[in-house]
Amino acid sequence: MALSFLRSNVITQNIKKQLYQNKRNAGYVVLIPEIGEDADNTLLSKNGLPEFNDFTIEKCIATISKQSLEYENGTRQIEQVAANSKNAFVDVFKPFEILDSQLELTWGMAKTLYLGNSSLMPTKSYIQVHERAHKARSSKFNSIPIFQAAVTEKNRLKKLTDEERRLLDKYILEGKLNGLEVKGIKRERLDIILPTLQKERQTFRDKVNIANKIFTSTIKDRNLIKEFPQTLVKDMAIGVDSDKGPWKLTLLPHIYEPFMQYCPDRDLRWNAWQAHVQRCSGYANKEMETASNLENIRRLRNEQATILGYETYADMSMETKMAGSVENVHSMLDSLLESARSMQDAEIELLQRYAQERGFEDKLEHWDIPYWQRKQKWSLYGFDEDKIREYFPLPKVLNSLFSLCNTLFNINIVERTDVHTWHKDVKFYAIYEESSDTPIANFYFDPYARQDEKIRIYDDAGWHIAIRNRCASTGTSPLSALIFNFQAPGDGKPSLLSFNEVTILFQRFGHSLRHLLTKANYSEVAGLSNVEWDAAEVCGQVMTHWLYDPSTVRRVSGHFSTEEPLSDEIVKNLQNIRGHMSGYNLCKELYLSKLDLELHSKKTFWRDIVREMWPKYHALPFDKYDSHPLSFTKIFCEEWGAAYFCRIWSRIIAADIYSAFEEARHGENDVSAVGKRYRDTFLAVGGSCHPSEVFRRFRGRDPSPHALLKNLSLPKKVVEEFEDLLNLQVPQWIKNPCNFTAMEEANVIMQEELITISSDEELKQKLNQD
Repeated sequence: MALSFLRSNVITQNIKKQLYQNKRNAGYVVLIPEIGEDADNTLLSKNGLPEFNDFTIEKCIATISKQSLEYENGTRQIEQVAANSKNAFVDVFKPFEILDSQLELTWGMAKTLYLGNSSLMPTKSYIQVHERAHKARSSKFNSIPIFQAAVTEKNRLKKLTDEERRLLDKYILEGKLNGLEVKGIKRERLDIILPTLQKERQTFRDKVNIANKIFTSTIKDRNLIKEFPQTLVKDMAIGVDSDKGPWKLTLLPHIYEPFMQYCPDRDLRWNAWQAHVQRCSGYANKEMETASNLENIRRLRNEQATILGYETYADMSMETKMAGSVENVHSMLDSLLESARSMQDAEIELLQRYAQERGFEDKLEHWDIPYWQRKQKWSLYGFDEDKIREYFPLPKVLNSLFSLCNTLFNINIVERTDVHTWHKDVKFYAIYEESSDTPIANFYFDPYARQDEKIRIYDDAGWHIAIRNRCASTGTSPLSALIFNFQAPGDGKPSLLSFNEVTILFQRFGHSLRHLLTKANYSEVAGLSNVEWDAAEVCGQVMTHWLYDPSTVRRVSGHFSTEEPLSDEIVKNLQNIRGHMSGYNLCKELYLSKLDLELHSKKTFWRDIVREMWPKYHALPFDKYDSHPLSFTKIFCEEWGAAYFCRIWSRIIAADIYSAFEEARHGENDVSAVGKRYRDTFLAVGGSCHPSEVFRRFRGRDPSPHALLKNLSLPKKVVEEFEDLLNLQVPQWIKNPCNFTAMEEANVIMQEELITISSDEELKQKLNQD
């Protein structure tokens, strides 16, 4: 029976106790000393950079407390001036720039250490720091005098630069979304809804985390793991000797996902899949069900949106998206589906034949797809992530990445050894213009996994932390940190990366360049701050496209012992791999994106929505026990409610941007000229201009999905249809552009979700996005 595997996993009294404790603590208030004995220590060295050598949790908490008090006092002083100000940029917004610069660096240090060295910044300590800093910084966006000053200034000034307009729009929209225009009974109701909603999200998260812990399966037969990557074997090992076993399967992403791809035992895959999709369904344990929490979240979000003047929560979400409206997103998703869905049917049929030719006698089910998909990819392209690591030593990859940036953007990236870091493996780099000796930005690079010190995730194993923004008022330059979980050097070998890890490195570094190379003057809209959510990941995605350029990937690769680059055959196959089962993969993304919007637009019961949608997006039938929305933490616990589509939207924009480089490379245009134009638009402007307008300045036209669909080898029919759609819809983004993104910076998504995590172990299971 489908549920038998759960019946032996009875929740212990300790787990029950933990859940109840988490319920009480959801939305808790942290009381910490406002000023400690080390409050005068700003944790900075003489060169203005963080002093990690002398860092202590006590100093960090004391400094954050002092700076937060100063921020709140400063906000009150600015409020007094705002009402009579004749120039809000001078009297209101520039003073806030100074206040922000004092707080953001210390807060950025705490975030960096939390992800890079949890022994220096444990979860509970970071929660304290985050709560205090976030409360202080939010004070200006919850201030009626500041909100009114922004409205007055926008109405008063007829001529504004793009950056000034975006700055004002940010304050105005933040105030609107925080309910500053809501009065009376509606305001009272909103004040009840928001903390209640936070508690429901926390309870949902707690239950999913506990459900992830409950399921385990022990493997003792070594033959079952002989195809497993060594990293997976080590992660699953129960004893000290990972080669001898036994090995434990859990639902943690960095274990479950590769297990489904490599496990040859169909029964074990079925068991794991059933556990995964039935999490929090209540079939086996009523105390773990999240259906009631899910419906409460939907109801409260919809009520919140109604009070703020929106028809649905999805409509409210569009205020902070490049797409501009729910209708635009639906049109995009539906247009892509026709091509992807028909391709999926063909892909499943081919995969079925492939499996049958290799002795598989049953019909493919959901738990079979990852395993046979990997096998087919190897047969077609001779490609296995773990088998080409030797061609991607980290030093070679990193030097090649820096060289590519030098060619495209005329910058030099130089390591400095005179800067203190939080671990001996961490390196510090300065970025220079080619014609200057003064760095324009700096970043830390922490590459290696450290057990029990860093977050372990599977599908997105890297972090970018914006420690400090560029600010003209204070004369500060950008500073950030890049943190990864790559294999450390050992056995006489350097750190060897899989191609997926190389892609992650390029993606995160490309993402960071938007922060590091910004030229905006106001930190509030500089770099990644104020970028619409569905455009936030564009620059990272653009950089990954270079890995599918044959000449680039040859320069990036080189065997660690012979320096021989990847063979022409593998280089060619890397391009083909992007299109492998692209219809199936895209349909999954389209389904989740559409499901998210439907759940936040309609009042229909969640299971009825799933049953109606499923056959439109999936070739395989729906399993009656499948309850995947009940563990969909990204949209119910994090900040991705009615925003899951953002990844697909970003991919469309990024592929179109990169196609300009391809056109230059294959034509008579200079690639470096395209690189300069890209730097002067997307990298330099950041959040100080609407992304639709930035795209036009770079490309000279509106976006098209042609490049993405070409990369995925999908039929061309949808290209023409979607191009017609974009030509009609995109101009509306400019006529009625969203004024501001509530995502103050890309990392705010991470910040907002961290404040409700209650333990290190739960966090390691949870965090899988930046």
